[in-house]
Amino acid sequence: MEVEWLLVIHGLITLLVLISFLCGQWPIFQGTFIQKFHFFLTFGACDYFRRFVGAVFGQKGSDALFRVEYYCCDRPNPTLQVIYLGIIGGSYYFIVQSAFKYIPGYYLGEVHRYMSLLAVGGGILLFLLTSFSDPGTVNAANVSHYLSAYPYDNIIFSEKECPTCKIPKPARSKHCSICDRCVARFDHHCGWMNNCIGERNTRYFMAFLLWHFLLCLYGAVAIALVLAGRLKELRVIDILTVYYGFEKSFSTLAPHVVVWLLDSYNTQILIMVFLAIVSMLLAGFLAYHTKLCVTNTTTNETFKWQEYLNWKRKVNEAKASAAALKASLGELNHEKHPVSKWKAFFLRSRLEEVEVIKNNIYDKGMIQNISEIIVPLSTRQSFLPRKSKSG
Repeated sequence: MEVEWLLVIHGLITLLVLISFLCGQWPIFQGTFIQKFHFFLTFGACDYFRRFVGAVFGQKGSDALFRVEYYCCDRPNPTLQVIYLGIIGGSYYFIVQSAFKYIPGYYLGEVHRYMSLLAVGGGILLFLLTSFSDPGTVNAANVSHYLSAYPYDNIIFSEKECPTCKIPKPARSKHCSICDRCVARFDHHCGWMNNCIGERNTRYFMAFLLWHFLLCLYGAVAIALVLAGRLKELRVIDILTVYYGFEKSFSTLAPHVVVWLLDSYNTQILIMVFLAIVSMLLAGFLAYHTKLCVTNTTTNETFKWQEYLNWKRKVNEAKASAAALKASLGELNHEKHPVSKWKAFFLRSRLEEVEVIKNNIYDKGMIQNISEIIVPLSTRQSFLPRKSKSG
């Protein structure tokens, strides 16, 4: 039973760490332990470690730590790419070692040995394609075409020059401080890819997320079918009901079946739970970025819109407050009959009428938005300068 409890505790801790690290800033977790644990994982732990190094090794240790942090967080580096390859390679290795000996089985045929290899290979191919593709670098040669393709909305994007590249900044672009280049339709810099996600490679990034979600789901379901097949082949249910006399009902048999599986196939269950958790997290990322693609918005623009809407809301509230104060003073000056308490209770406050509308001029409808992801504007014939016809 110790092994079973260790597996359960390990799974719960893994789930807690993953959810806290990746989702701790979500509004649903505001003010909870998850948000505090997220802060500790993303800032607190690093801050305590930095203080510890400074106290033990002095200024030289702090400088060395700063150089490592600068290389890992502020400069292009393959650290997370190597970790990704290690995770997917290690996971597939353990699956081969622990589950392939039961394939073919009661529910899975021989073909899944080769399908799994193709699925993992396809995932790595999409990873490499996203990592080493051009995200849409803006330079002096193509900046005029990007300026034509993406007009300024004069709300979150206005005409300005990139102080680093010394060229006009097209709307929806951003200068990535890590890659040191301007990227068209900039979404975010992805450390896992060691590359920016922009106008030209968002399609590969979306395919990567979708493929890996399906890959993890496929792995979890396949291992579950392997375990279900072992239950059938070894006739565990018959043994429990016929030889041990347990009642043939789900509530009676389920605890004994789970204990038997945890005792006999703990490695397979651990991998299955890991794949299931990762697939759920990937489903969340995929849903978020799908919404962005459908509405023709980027992660960078989401933050810009949030800042603009908050500012606009405060301005509107200030105007509404001034108008309400002016109206109240006017009523006092005219010495009108006081409003009854019940009527005043049901009167709507002017502040409640404040409404800020997001006007995204780049949202051209779902079909056209998706087509811009699949076939980026810079890859279309209309993006290139037309050659003048010789007379």
